[in-house]
Amino acid sequence: MSETILMAGPVLVFGGVYSNLEALQALMREAARRGVAPSSMVCTGDVAAYCADARACVDLLRASGVRVTAGNCEEALGASAADCGCGFAPGSACDAASGRWFAHAAGQLDGERRAWMAGLPSRLDIEINGVRLAVAHGAPGETSRFVFGSAPERVLSHDIALTGCDGVLAGHSGLPFTRIMQGRLWHNSGALGMPANDGTPRVWFSVLSAGEAPGALLVEHAALDYDHAAAAAKMRAGGLPADYAAGLETGLWPSCDVLPKEEAKAAGAPLAPAVLRFTAGQGEAAWPPAEPAPRLPGAKFSDPAITAAGEARASVAMAGLRTLWINTGTLCNLSCASCYIESTPRNDRLAYITAAEARAYLDEIARDGLPTQEIGFTGGEPFLNPQIMEMMQDALSRGFRVMMLTNAMKPMRRFERELLALQAAYGERLTMRVSLDHYTQKLHELERGPRSWGPGLDGLQWLARNGFRLHVAGRLYTGETEGLVRAGYARLFAAHGLPVDASDPVQLVLFPEMDERADVPEITTACWGVLHKSPSDVMCASSRMVVKRKGAEAPAVLACTLLAYDERFELGATLAQASRDVALNHPHCARFCVLGGAACSAG
Repeated sequence: MSETILMAGPVLVFGGVYSNLEALQALMREAARRGVAPSSMVCTGDVAAYCADARACVDLLRASGVRVTAGNCEEALGASAADCGCGFAPGSACDAASGRWFAHAAGQLDGERRAWMAGLPSRLDIEINGVRLAVAHGAPGETSRFVFGSAPERVLSHDIALTGCDGVLAGHSGLPFTRIMQGRLWHNSGALGMPANDGTPRVWFSVLSAGEAPGALLVEHAALDYDHAAAAAKMRAGGLPADYAAGLETGLWPSCDVLPKEEAKAAGAPLAPAVLRFTAGQGEAAWPPAEPAPRLPGAKFSDPAITAAGEARASVAMAGLRTLWINTGTLCNLSCASCYIESTPRNDRLAYITAAEARAYLDEIARDGLPTQEIGFTGGEPFLNPQIMEMMQDALSRGFRVMMLTNAMKPMRRFERELLALQAAYGERLTMRVSLDHYTQKLHELERGPRSWGPGLDGLQWLARNGFRLHVAGRLYTGETEGLVRAGYARLFAAHGLPVDASDPVQLVLFPEMDERADVPEITTACWGVLHKSPSDVMCASSRMVVKRKGAEAPAVLACTLLAYDERFELGATLAQASRDVALNHPHCARFCVLGGAACSAG
């Protein structure tokens, strides 16, 4: 735990100076006007970046006495790294621009200034009026993680809880916001060196001051006007990216690659300064205010043929059974926070299927000449099923490709010898898809539970060392864009020597979140043309899943791997019976498959 610095307040918070000397000078004048001394100012990092005056900004802050935490730019420049370490996806517009400004900034900074950057703390803990706040750049312990106001509450709350503080003051994302969740605070003052993508050239800072009672704060989001024309002219004169120079004037970012959907939709909408009241342990609030979630109308997804609006509901015909999924049972060694199929060590609503029962479906494929190429095994954790190796051997020996979904932990490791034999015999026809829900331990374990990261990563590395064909399954539940998440996995795979291409949507499949509370549109027959999609693109056009319900005499065939408990999607006892059309009469059909673009095959 960091030493806590007591600050009487008001405390002025800013970040993302980005080498914008004009903005920094204007802020210092504004602080003096408000009577805030430099010792009561906190900077969340990224002093040097896009704009023209890296050296001057560093010198001004060093001489001022302002408290500064290290951003990714300080870490990179302090270590004389090759790039800024910002976390942008390779090939993105942000990534392309960063090389030019990073070289410009590096050329202005000598060894002494880089040493100052290298010595900056990654975290400060401050206390204002009895409220303890952890100050970091991206997230505590993760300098380059982008955190936006639309991030899920459970992710923000988990980050705050790990600090042991009442809240977090962070930067990096460039957009100002405040979230108060069950009496805990996440606050981003915005960027000082770049507008907030709101269509105005203003930049943002904040002031935290004591409320009327101990444990209470006033959180002010404040806009700052400055000589943005002069800052932009300097950028152009220095040969820096012209679109970023224009962004200083228009108030619009040249690239929105890093923005989640909610923030991207808000582009160009001017922000209004605001003051929020925060009391530790109390209340819920947000700024900018979020639109209330619409209530799901009761009539939606009720009629298999007609939507609530009276339109013809879309359905999907079986184009040919290419993938047959066999659910081996819902028992699992983990209890994930939001498992799609609710698997736990106690949930046995889907019983262990036997090798003989699975074999009957393989026989039906052969007898009827079905075009099935792949057999997938899912759970639960398939390696808890005592007959799993027999089922894998049966499928592989018949010439099918096999996709095995696993968390690669202890249940899998019990079968190392048998797996090595299958890999030696069938090689590329066996794919192991390992669930790794995030590229960081902290957020993977938020979903999968404590002590799940090490054994899972170790199992993944064992598979890699032994030449198995590997895929990884991740989740998009943290509020980060897909590009940022793929870039994070790419760094993880490179660090551990894992032969998985994070840019390949088959080798790294990222499943969309399924928020049961969120409204989603019903899919009509007209949607195919609007969305430029074909019914054959949807999973149920080419796959089915076999399950064995607890207490049932025989297995059943379902339309979808996600709807294991909805009887409307149980299609019969045989593959022939299950070949009929599937009405897209469930919210998951929209959020996961049609709009989310999820897929389950090995490719």
